[in-house]
Amino acid sequence: MSNSGENTIWSPARLRTWLAAQKGLAPTPNCYVVWRATTQPGKSDLGGYELPGQPGRQDEAAFERWLVERDLAGPERLSVSVLLIREQLDALSIDRVDGLVADLGVSSPQLDAAERGMSFRREGPIDMRMDPGSGETALELIDRLSDDELADVIYQYGEERRSRRIARSIKKALADGELRTTLDLRRATVRAVGPARVGGVDPATRTFQALRIAVNRELEELESQLATLGDVVVEGGVAAIISFHSLEDRLVKRAFHSDGWVQLTKKPVVATDEESAQNPRARSAKLRAARRVVIGEGTP
Repeated sequence: MSNSGENTIWSPARLRTWLAAQKGLAPTPNCYVVWRATTQPGKSDLGGYELPGQPGRQDEAAFERWLVERDLAGPERLSVSVLLIREQLDALSIDRVDGLVADLGVSSPQLDAAERGMSFRREGPIDMRMDPGSGETALELIDRLSDDELADVIYQYGEERRSRRIARSIKKALADGELRTTLDLRRATVRAVGPARVGGVDPATRTFQALRIAVNRELEELESQLATLGDVVVEGGVAAIISFHSLEDRLVKRAFHSDGWVQLTKKPVVATDEESAQNPRARSAKLRAARRVVIGEGTP
């Protein structure tokens, strides 16, 4: 557990672990996990924010007991697409839900599968599409964009300050017929910035992230879905979102700062050192949570 202000909120890695262990629920990255509780309206909670019938209680052991009891009571849990939450809930004749957890990460199998082209550690096509059956590949995107446009993508979505050099190197490799695989793409990036790792991060990390985000329009889709949260979560219900890079986190922070939400995490909650050691990819995870304002109570 990690403390944030006066509330106790699950750390990202632990929250994902708990969700994965629940009977009948198999959450995957890029999905929302939503639930309708059997408790009374306005009493849906996350992390020990407030135990049902016990305002202000933040006892970890008591909360874990409550989780077990609540599971035995049979709240409905389901997993829906991060891109289609409103449509899928409508199809199930569900108006609003009591709780919601969004995991914005890319699954490890997706990242590690060479044929998906998202990893610079394995040789594969320069694809990067979440849905291999639709849209342009990363290689097609690189071919379509000018040097300056490619540099803008790498700078905006990868926050890579050396984007101009990298873009020129990638486009040169393409023109020379030396850009066919993900390892070629990494080599082109390293030629521009050198092989040195900064803070333990591979020099190609930001470039690969930027191209993946651009190919899948990840930020545009996230911003669109964040705008629907107020129509998805009941008054008094809680939404929690786990993001994995600062661009996503900024969008989540902005959404939870808007009218109609009370923040439960003044700062993003991160994985503990122990969790990060067990799962290195948890190091970049950030969890923010907020509660929907009940009409008439206002914001503090």
